[in-house]
Amino acid sequence: MATEKEKYRFVLEPEDEYCHRPDDVSNYNESMYFNVFDPARKIGGWFRLGNRVNEGYAEMSACVYLPDGRIGFMYGRPKIDNNDEMRAGGMRFEVVKPFEHLRVTYDERICLLENPLEMANPSKAFKGNPIVPCTIDLDYRGVAPMYGGRPVLPDGSDIPIDPTKSFAKAHYEQHVSAKGKINIGDESWEIDGFGLRDKSWGPRYWQSVSWYRWLPMNFGPDFAMMISIIGNDGGEPRRSGMVLRNGEYVIIRDARIESEWDENWYQTKLRAWARTDEREYEVEGRVMSMIPLRNRRKDTDGNQLVTRITEGMTEYRCDGQTGYGLSEYLDQIVDGKPLGPDVR
Repeated sequence: MATEKEKYRFVLEPEDEYCHRPDDVSNYNESMYFNVFDPARKIGGWFRLGNRVNEGYAEMSACVYLPDGRIGFMYGRPKIDNNDEMRAGGMRFEVVKPFEHLRVTYDERICLLENPLEMANPSKAFKGNPIVPCTIDLDYRGVAPMYGGRPVLPDGSDIPIDPTKSFAKAHYEQHVSAKGKINIGDESWEIDGFGLRDKSWGPRYWQSVSWYRWLPMNFGPDFAMMISIIGNDGGEPRRSGMVLRNGEYVIIRDARIESEWDENWYQTKLRAWARTDEREYEVEGRVMSMIPLRNRRKDTDGNQLVTRITEGMTEYRCDGQTGYGLSEYLDQIVDGKPLGPDVR
């Protein structure tokens, strides 16, 4: 009997850095995502564009974690009528050289939050906090090989998927360095840090997974990690990720995450364990700044579906080193409570 690994292989070409021809499904999504965390200035951020061209709009998000605990955040659904490029709502992602050099720019406005937890009620948060000009210009360089791609069957054909239950048909990630500048209002910061970028394409509903825990982190140019645990329909969670050591990825075979929570079930601290073929890693994380976000849609029966994504800028410690990154926790909200099994 073929093992799970032997059932498919990953394909990734330089052309995949650019936009694909959309699938003929209503919920086609092509998205790129970048984060960066400056270890010296204690500033970070993440930026995402998701082209949902068959629905006529893009999802645009910009989030900047400031050193004093404030967060600048903006979300929009600007109209688009093609999938030719990643450019909408004042944000643009440019591929300078596939797999090696990309650029992120943003020139619009951003909501500056003294208390980022107010974003649990977006309407109130946007009305009650100042909306100020924001420009972002960041140069991203790969410090690692590519991880992931499009899974195909041994004969090279696509793996059949149900678009109503899909989160993506292809996905890849890469640890990166980033340099540039962020301006918010009359304040500005030079950025020199590390992060992770990813890309995915194919049908997507945010409600297609029950929950996940995603921990991208960097300890410097030659040591980084990504731990992912995804749960769905009560089955065994899928545990994966990689460790960057001296320019090469080592695959994570197993992982666990234990979290501490506040009264709103937002993560405040975490302990993670990961095993590669070489060794085990123990990681401690402390959330420095947190913003709760959500996605809502109605199913075919008219039921309201709510997905919550808590985005925490997190300080990590592993092997005697201190690094920075994100703890991104996605949960479907059922009866007012996050669905993840680790929530207590």
